[in-house]
Amino acid sequence: MPIPEEVTGDEIDKDVRQELQSLPKTLAEDVARNLVMVARLLDEDPESAYGYSRVALRLASRVAAVREAAGFAAYANQKYGEALAEFRAARRMTGSVELWPVMADCERGLGRPEKALDMAGAPEVHKLDKAGQVEMRLVAAGARRDMGQLDAAIVTLQSPELASHSVQPWTARLRYAYADALLAAGREQEAREWFAKAVESDRDGSTDASDRLAELDGVEFVDALDEDGTESGGDVESTLDEDGDKD
Repeated sequence: MPIPEEVTGDEIDKDVRQELQSLPKTLAEDVARNLVMVARLLDEDPESAYGYSRVALRLASRVAAVREAAGFAAYANQKYGEALAEFRAARRMTGSVELWPVMADCERGLGRPEKALDMAGAPEVHKLDKAGQVEMRLVAAGARRDMGQLDAAIVTLQSPELASHSVQPWTARLRYAYADALLAAGREQEAREWFAKAVESDRDGSTDASDRLAELDGVEFVDALDEDGTESGGDVESTLDEDGDKD
């Protein structure tokens, strides 16, 4: 697969670069460039990212970072069985538990929420850092919802991290998941409060909490152009009252 000339491979994380030092220099550079493309395209073009990950895997399957990248590329393409196999391989190579939450989420993707819950209660969870433990909690709550256990999902998300006023990288996603679970359980007012809290903490726009909050508040978004392509004379959004009429 073609790689832009400006991609040198030096862009990769220093730890990954160190792993690649076990390879011949030219091979290490080729693998590094493919890994850079995986990282760049994973969110915007997961299919292409997957293609680059397969090239890297063909070149250096015995490098843990390559197996991990291949796992995330497969995961982004909903190839959960393949992703799980790659994550397991990376874990065997490194002995790290860092991938435990995403491995559990792969079990969910494979339709095995019970297995994900078993992993949420495993000793490996206690070895995770705080971010990993929060991620595991999110996966466990998702598994409960998969099984139709909404109340259990809500309880699973109730934690010191949820109650904390401190904003951490995981705060917005945790609050969003809690709000979404409340809404699914029919607790709309509480859900609104937590979607609002998610908005407050979502500094990088990682969730659509603002849109969900607007929906609950009855905000209707309309196109700035009418159907005939002419500019609308009204506002781009309006608030509806309980009867469905504009304020």
